[in-house]
Amino acid sequence: MDKTALILVDIQNDYFPGGKMALHETEKAANNARVILDYFRDNNLPLFHIQHIFEDSQAPFFAADTEGVHIHQSVAPLENEPVIVKHFPNSFLHTSLEAELKRIGIKHVIIVGMMSHMCIDATSRAAVDLGFKCTVIEDACTCPDLTFNNKTIDAESVHYAYMAALESLYATIKTTDAFLDYVTN
Repeated sequence: MDKTALILVDIQNDYFPGGKMALHETEKAANNARVILDYFRDNNLPLFHIQHIFEDSQAPFFAADTEGVHIHQSVAPLENEPVIVKHFPNSFLHTSLEAELKRIGIKHVIIVGMMSHMCIDATSRAAVDLGFKCTVIEDACTCPDLTFNNKTIDAESVHYAYMAALESLYATIKTTDAFLDYVTN
């Protein structure tokens, strides 16, 4: 796990039940993200929380100064853990994330969070384009149902389609259990 960092993307209140953009099985994904977070904390490995804040006060979710924009309590950052604010799906775009990772010699990123088809996809692809090896913990990610051309694609199908696409060239895809088995054996 040398030169590896965890990136927790957008695990924020608006994505949970009662939020403005509740996703499919959000608590399950967040609980798995917490297991990975605990591993990184217990082993004193670098990690970065990413918080999406829309700059437009009329944003449909993640509006500044709302309860929904806060990182969910299940993975809330500790006082010494960095939080990088972003305004776009790609966690690297116009943020300090790349510089922070390179400053501490990171070569491999582990990505968890929300939403599989948007910010997880954009961040994973950008990580690889910037020269990082990438692993996505698929059961620590989730997304909503999507609708296109009057057809609804269920969240699970959306999620697996994006994981399959990422695995083809961009990322190693693991479950929480497979990741922990890999790093502890």
